[in-house]
Amino acid sequence: MTVKAMNSKEIARKVIEKKELFILDVRNEGDFADWKIEGENFDYFNIPYFELLDGVEEIMDKIPADKEVLVVCAKEGSSMMVAEMLSDEGLDVSYLEGGMKTWSEYLEPVKVGDLKDGGELYQFVRLGKGCLSYMVVSNGEAAIIDATRMADVYVNFAKEINAKITHVFDTHLHADHISGGRKIAEATGATYWLPPKDAGEVVFEYAALEGGNDVVIGNSTINIHALYSPGHTIGSTSFVIDEKYLLSGDILFIDSIGRPDLAGLAEDWVGDLRESLYTRYRELSEELIVLPAHFMIIEELNEDGSVAEKLGTLFAQNHGLNIEDENEFRSMVTENLPPQPNAYQEIRETNMGKITPDEEKQREMEIGPNRCAVR
Repeated sequence: MTVKAMNSKEIARKVIEKKELFILDVRNEGDFADWKIEGENFDYFNIPYFELLDGVEEIMDKIPADKEVLVVCAKEGSSMMVAEMLSDEGLDVSYLEGGMKTWSEYLEPVKVGDLKDGGELYQFVRLGKGCLSYMVVSNGEAAIIDATRMADVYVNFAKEINAKITHVFDTHLHADHISGGRKIAEATGATYWLPPKDAGEVVFEYAALEGGNDVVIGNSTINIHALYSPGHTIGSTSFVIDEKYLLSGDILFIDSIGRPDLAGLAEDWVGDLRESLYTRYRELSEELIVLPAHFMIIEELNEDGSVAEKLGTLFAQNHGLNIEDENEFRSMVTENLPPQPNAYQEIRETNMGKITPDEEKQREMEIGPNRCAVR
């Protein structure tokens, strides 16, 4: 039987289209338990590849004959080996091209909607990491918000749609992934914006992003309004775009809210988090479409693969927005938190410009799931 490579784009379509897939994950049990390829109709079997060195006969009854089978490992080599062994036993299987490292980096662009005066808004969904970034396009100009380190994806996409990148923003100093903001700005000549309250230790020049900033992209009617919304970090800033979209950064997600502890200041910032969510956001139109910087679970994806929901719906359904007792809220966001992101201190220092890890080190620092949320 044949063995073929399945790339991350193909898997992304299966996730979004809710297709069936059986995944044989041959990484160590701990790595699989911590982080795997998520899909609503995916089934899994995990066994470390070194247990299969003498053959795959013992697991043949675990592999379905009526489903597409994908073998997954960290970097590709082990999954290719196991796939070939399964093929020798008569199964038609695929292996993940580039392994989980490549899956972690893949970005799926999804058009969220049109803007009033002819522009568009795109969301880049990083399915393997839970990161969400954005490109606002108007009259041949583009702004990028919360870019990942895969800078070429944004630069090339802008070229494809004949847009010039003029502004790059980070809603806050990220701790779970390395920002591509500065790299994109350097490559395109764009202005790089960062909230100054998050930038006290940065070692590079930036434009100060503060509440009340209006940055025009293309047509003068397409404004990006900056809304100061601390809590996840002290400088966290949201954006209202075209009076229709609310880019909430890591303050508010679809099924959860932001955690305040990644700079070691949970007790100090929990009050800011509550004020941003329960006061500042309550003053906004409930018709705004919330576009967060992360998602936590695969069920947050819409039918088209986007992650978006009306603010009013979140006020009604998101548990983190409906805790009346302030002490209960404080307890929820400061106690029993999920593990902190992998290498988050090094990631913060990289985003400050203090250290410059090589490409392979950056990959290793980012491996693992999204851990910016509290449910």
